[in-house]
Order: sequence, then C-alpha cells, then structure tokens
Amino acid sequence: MTNILASAPHQSVRRRTSGEQASRRRYSLAALLNTIAARRERARFRWQLKQMAQANPHLIDDIGLTERQVEEEIAKLPFWQR
Repeated sequence: MTNILASAPHQSVRRRTSGEQASRRRYSLAALLNTIAARRERARFRWQLKQMAQANPHLIDDIGLTERQVEEEIAKLPFWQR
C-alpha cells in the first residue's frame, strides 16, 4: 500500500536546521537594532533642529532648509518634546 499523502506539497517542505534558525534570528535582531538606532538618530536631529531654530534662526538658512521644512520636522517630535 502506498502512502498517497507523502507526495503532498505541504509535506515536502524542508525543515530548517538549528543553524539556519539561529542565523535568521541574529539577522532579525540586527535589523531591529539598526531600525532603533536610525529612529533615535532622526529624533536627535529633530531635537537639535528645534534648539537651533529657537536659539539661532538665521542658521536654518545656512544649512539649506526653509522655515516650513523645519516646522514639519519639528512637528514629527513626540508631543512631550515639542
């Protein structure tokens, strides 16, 4: 008697080895850490931009931004930092 279900597509999927799972986890962790670092860097830039706009508004022209662009970036800060 042959096993008809043995040829089903869902059974032909190869299981991942523990090494493949570990490397995928490390990649996911690295990607998460990179995402967090990038978001923190953007938040830091926005906070510094806000400080610059308040203390020395003439410097905004020197870095090549308009007042509207600065306001849009500052609006992206969390509400407790605005």
